[in-house]
Amino acid sequence: MGEFEKSISFDGRDIRLKVGLLAPQAGGSVLIQSGDTAVLVTATRSEAREGIDFLPLTVDYEERLYAAGRIPGGIMRREGRPPERAILTSRLIDRPIRPLFPSWLRDDLQIVATTLSMDELVPPDVLAVTGASIATLLAKIPFLGPMAAVRVGLVGDDFIINPTYKEIEDGDLDLVVAGSPDGVIMVEAGANQLPERDIVEAIDFGYEAVRDLIQAQRDFMAALGIELVQEQPASVDATLENFIRDRATNEIKAILSQFDLGKKERDDALDVVKDSIAASIALLAEDDSIRAAATANSKALSNTFKDITKKLMRRQIVEDYVRVDGRKLDEVRPVSASVGLLPQRVHGSGLFNRGLTQVLSICTLGTPGDVQNLPDDLQQDQHKRYMHHYNFPPFSVGETKPLRAAGRREIGHGALAERALLPVLPSKKDFPYVIRVVSEVLSSNGSTSMGSVCGSTIALMDAGVPISKPVSGAAMGLIKEGDEVRVLTDIQGIEDFLGDMDFKVAGTDTGITALQMDMKISGLSIAVIKQAVDQAKEARLHILEKMLLAIDKPRTEMSPYAPRLLTVKIDPDMIGLVIGPGGKTIKGITEETGAKIDIEDDGTVTISAMDENKAKKARGIIQGMTRKLNEGDVYLGRVTRIIPIGAFVEFLPGKEGMIHISQLADYRVGKVEDEVAVADEVIVKVREIDNKGRINLTRLGIHPDQAAAAREQAAINA
Repeated sequence: MGEFEKSISFDGRDIRLKVGLLAPQAGGSVLIQSGDTAVLVTATRSEAREGIDFLPLTVDYEERLYAAGRIPGGIMRREGRPPERAILTSRLIDRPIRPLFPSWLRDDLQIVATTLSMDELVPPDVLAVTGASIATLLAKIPFLGPMAAVRVGLVGDDFIINPTYKEIEDGDLDLVVAGSPDGVIMVEAGANQLPERDIVEAIDFGYEAVRDLIQAQRDFMAALGIELVQEQPASVDATLENFIRDRATNEIKAILSQFDLGKKERDDALDVVKDSIAASIALLAEDDSIRAAATANSKALSNTFKDITKKLMRRQIVEDYVRVDGRKLDEVRPVSASVGLLPQRVHGSGLFNRGLTQVLSICTLGTPGDVQNLPDDLQQDQHKRYMHHYNFPPFSVGETKPLRAAGRREIGHGALAERALLPVLPSKKDFPYVIRVVSEVLSSNGSTSMGSVCGSTIALMDAGVPISKPVSGAAMGLIKEGDEVRVLTDIQGIEDFLGDMDFKVAGTDTGITALQMDMKISGLSIAVIKQAVDQAKEARLHILEKMLLAIDKPRTEMSPYAPRLLTVKIDPDMIGLVIGPGGKTIKGITEETGAKIDIEDDGTVTISAMDENKAKKARGIIQGMTRKLNEGDVYLGRVTRIIPIGAFVEFLPGKEGMIHISQLADYRVGKVEDEVAVADEVIVKVREIDNKGRINLTRLGIHPDQAAAAREQAAINA
């Protein structure tokens, strides 16, 4: 295929596609560009590996700092482990494209998106999602696409498609919608407590644009003479499948109708049935076709058994409106919450339980120096003052496996919970602490990410973080059989695994702060999405009510082990004075008071100490050093040293002036020691500040009211 270019005019912006120039040995490759942001996306297919019974799809998003004209930091001066945002973008590509590959496909597939150039206007992530669809079509991989994605922002009262970074930052919505010809297939959003109706309208608005991009891809493929690949799965012998189905159906149906069974009891009962069938197969003659088929495909029994269980569970929900645990479709499992579970060495803790899902969230308050410096990536912001981390140990599902660093799932769930809570956090000006919340999943049976949102909300309030409103979250599921659709509230593990949708919605009683929808089918209508969003609101408010029984507002007192922060604003020109040559002055203040001092470029000084009095002492020193003096100001000071011609007095922390011997009294003084001694408290007035910045003081001409006010102010400062 030779070089081919096409430009798509899209909502006032051009998206340019170029194929046949780059990566000629990849299965399919496209350079997708908008503005000066350009992403190379490739899709490659390899033959299936033996014994694989799932789709081995790998999606990688790669950033190169040359794309923004930058050189990486560090010793190596090259890109290393992908930063968190690159991992989240990989997931953003993976989630909408994975459901569109046929369920029978077992070939190795890899999609790689590399940002080659990036401007300050166009984010590359949605371009990469759409590019993944085009590359897959070019590679002639069986695919139920095309698929495309757009970002929707809210500027004023108007929705806009693919907003700039600035528009995203200034707006109240950052929503990504991906869809196929059959409907919406993925939603990812953060919102500033927007009402449900606005969110649904935004999804609908975005999907209209997605449909235009899908048609543009069809036209592009037609111009290239490429047709969508419609491979069929290899035929299989149904003898073994029928043998298993005949012996398992009634047994599984009976187990699924025992609503009093817990997760472990139900799983154990199903394993007994499966083991019984395996024993029956083993007793058959060696030349029996059923045993031969089972021997040839060691996973046939497990896969068929799972398929039967899935169909029976779904039929029970669709036909009888009853779930495996006996709940109604819109019913939430039992919810409980508690705070202060851990000693106060931990600044705040919250335990959230929903059914068998249990999450313990711990809040830690830090100083501005604890801010997270983000690794080299292509984004503008380089610091985070709120961090949410999510851990999912194997014991939470009763399993054993080696403990490793956080994987893509843990990073994704942590980012979702972080996004859900960001809109309610206090501003840095009102609450200068750096905040870290860690959610430990202690037991998992569905929607641990929303459990993390709930547990983290009450942990923040337990720590005394003045959040504007508490946030709760719920996960919705879906069963779709033909035209029959059932939306499930608060899905548990088996419903997530065997269902068609995982739709997580978080928000306050005012509106939505975050949502994330993933599908296992090829698309969903806006009407069903609206039903799920509305049903989720009822669940969220129910869960919120239970959370508020544990703690209904942020504590007014923080843990005694949390650092105490004080802030003071100084003239930026005086930052050097506070720091001193080689940091000598600021180190001296730290050694004298035991407080930690952080200074920002705008002159904001944050002082932290475990003992508030130490922080106050350091603040007083800095205020004294940086206060602009006026002639005639009166202070209470202390004599620090005496020389023949006068006495030096420290009248503000870190600020000293001299009283000349002639200014000690309204009569002639023979010796300075006749009037004052070292450590004496004296009332002084600023007489003048000379052209070298030296401060000359006097004890003359001070009104009694001025002296009284100076003593009162000194007592307050102390």
